[in-house]
Amino acid sequence: MPRTRSRASAKAAGSRFETGIAVYLAGNLDDRIERRVRNGSKDRGDIANIRLIPALGGHRVTAECKDVAKVSLGSWYSEAEIERLNDGALLTMVIHKRVRTTDPGKQWVTMTVDDLIALLIGRRPARPEAA
Repeated sequence: MPRTRSRASAKAAGSRFETGIAVYLAGNLDDRIERRVRNGSKDRGDIANIRLIPALGGHRVTAECKDVAKVSLGSWYSEAEIERLNDGALLTMVIHKRVRTTDPGKQWVTMTVDDLIALLIGRRPARPEAA
């Protein structure tokens, strides 16, 4: 029989995952990166102070972290995109738990191609006009 999580254990696991990712990013990118305080309906993502390098404009990046067994990329990305807009960030990503590893550097990162373009060139891609 599959083991189920209680709401409290799920929240604790999520908190541990977010903290682990924030600490790892801070140690490797910028020591100002930290787990973000919740903002209710105006949530701005789970990790604060992720930015592109100055050569790419230093824009903010939103990160939504998920430590769950069942992958739900569509709904996770929709949530992350709202948080990106709330934060005025250039791009967003979903960092999600990889099964059987707790190493923060081995977790998965998912984003759209538009977010990838923004990451690589420092601006969101031009959208074609509707015909």
